[in-house]
Amino acid sequence: MRISTKGKYAIKLMLDLATYYNGEPVKIKDIARRQGISEKYLEQIVSILNKASLVRSSRGAKGGYRLAAPPETYTIGKILRATEGDLASFDCAEINGEGCENRERCVTVRIWKRLDDAINGVLDDIRLSDLLDWQNELIDQYII
Repeated sequence: MRISTKGKYAIKLMLDLATYYNGEPVKIKDIARRQGISEKYLEQIVSILNKASLVRSSRGAKGGYRLAAPPETYTIGKILRATEGDLASFDCAEINGEGCENRERCVTVRIWKRLDDAINGVLDDIRLSDLLDWQNELIDQYII
């Protein structure tokens, strides 16, 4: 499995929304500047996250985006599935298994299933709030 820049940037965008939310919506241009990501690309990503109901948008001069729920309710797996789709490593390990005609007779499918279970287990165990905590730990290390 390979996570695209869209998935990586979606996580950065969500973390930025969690970090800089102070009651007011966060503007995409501010996220783009802080994260060093193209504003146009972030607009595409936030549109996907908005359709998946992970973020809420506000229009107008004071408009922008905010998380639709508290950071502890988002898993990294949930964010990645919204942007990447199914996270299966191999076609035969996909939820519907349509990519493999020999799935029922193939012994190696067990390997790919266990690998996918492990990957999904890790991604579903890490929450956006964990990333906030880890980020704060890094900041605390460099503050003298």
